[in-house]
Amino acid sequence: MLVLKLVYNDDLDFVGEIQELRTILRKKDIKIGIVESVELDNHIVKILCDDDSYNERIKDIINLYISNVLYKIVIEQYKEKEMFDFLTENYFFLKQEEVIEVEEEIMQILLGKESLKFDNLVYCMNKMNNVIEKIKGCLEENSEININGFIRFRMKELREDIENIIDKVIESYMVEKEYREFVKLLKYFVDIQESKIDEVNILIDEIGNYSIKDKNKEDIFNEFMKELMECRIDTDAKMEDIIISGLITNAPKKVIIHGKKNCLNKEFIDTIENVFEDKVSYCKGCSLCIEKQVKF
Repeated sequence: MLVLKLVYNDDLDFVGEIQELRTILRKKDIKIGIVESVELDNHIVKILCDDDSYNERIKDIINLYISNVLYKIVIEQYKEKEMFDFLTENYFFLKQEEVIEVEEEIMQILLGKESLKFDNLVYCMNKMNNVIEKIKGCLEENSEININGFIRFRMKELREDIENIIDKVIESYMVEKEYREFVKLLKYFVDIQESKIDEVNILIDEIGNYSIKDKNKEDIFNEFMKELMECRIDTDAKMEDIIISGLITNAPKKVIIHGKKNCLNKEFIDTIENVFEDKVSYCKGCSLCIEKQVKF
């Protein structure tokens, strides 16, 4: 029984992935046949299943697998023919090297290769699933599909979800770019001034509260606050901002972080690491760690 017939021209090549489907299904004790032929300029792939073992579940598995294969083809075609124009028209402020960099990041997301560190990953996965579901819906309506024609006429329907994903990737890229520039500026401030203090200890207790002490175990948080007021900076700033401001102003030779695992703000630790680099170290247990910490 014919389950699905795919027609395409020489521009596309995905027979290997379809052959892999047979291997996957064989492990589930589902046997299918794949017949390839060429008529004029068209390649034809027929996916067949024995009448006795065919059912709607098998058809659904095949359609879902082929939908994912076609999704990758759609993405590659969009990248080849439309992505650069979309980026240069809508994000004209990006430099050429930034376009190349962000294009690579976009493809990582679109092809599902990006790790969970990406902030908008859930949103993007939902949009990717929307595209796959639209492709699957087309396969469910038609047992024969011309892939080149499908891409040509259905791309408009799929483009919105793809470009919504691109917008989110660009948004995250710009946030990361601004953060890198912010860190670069902070490093510059630290480098141009002499160190006012040898050592700063940042203690983080079990519920995420901070204490700031020098090498003599003296509390120096009030000194940080005083410097902040002298600079006429908003004293209602978050605790992490006050600490980072104090570190930048004093440019310590050494920053020791106690209780890193208790920190509720990973970006706070990352910023200190990125600005002070090899001046940062982590304590695994000392007299300061076991003393009662002052809560703020």
